[in-house]
Amino acid sequence: MSTYVYMVRHGESPKEGNERTRGLTQKGHIDAQRVTDILKDEKMDAVVSSPYIRSILTVEKLAKQLGQEVLVYEDLKERIFSSKDNRVSDKELVPLLEKSFLEENFALEGGESNADCQKRAIKVLKELLETYRNKKIVIGSHGAVMTLMMGYFDSDYDLNFLHSTSKPDIYRMEFNEQELVNVKRLWSVNNSFSQYS
Repeated sequence: MSTYVYMVRHGESPKEGNERTRGLTQKGHIDAQRVTDILKDEKMDAVVSSPYIRSILTVEKLAKQLGQEVLVYEDLKERIFSSKDNRVSDKELVPLLEKSFLEENFALEGGESNADCQKRAIKVLKELLETYRNKKIVIGSHGAVMTLMMGYFDSDYDLNFLHSTSKPDIYRMEFNEQELVNVKRLWSVNNSFSQYS
């Protein structure tokens, strides 16, 4: 038997605003319905999310369709890039990510490093793998923290992978106990452009 974790990167969100409370754009809401349509027949045992609104909204319709509540885990939040609560601009974020993936302990003042983010998120993921062993769970996530969780099990999931992802995106990870044995992308995009958090 295998445990399946469906990593769902959130849909498009407004470029301005608070990291925790930014929601989804109109396109983001439409794509959240597409996420639901893709995953609704997978017989999920749990729907889990980052505490950030854009992630919850991306998986909430799926949870409702399954008659479930979204289980929110604080430590699945996006990597904290700075001490401010507002979104870091793409112009600032690209070099910050490049340095972070070269130096896993690098962080701006008040922010956290890739190593710190990965440590807190992997603790939750390992607990979920134990709790939902041989079951299927969805995790509403973000670009950087999702990449760091996947990269913990396979170093191919790196900055280049992050750049290749879309908003939203879906990756089905198959585990044998705590060992990652297969990953399949379930989301297809016509235009592949990258956005980050």
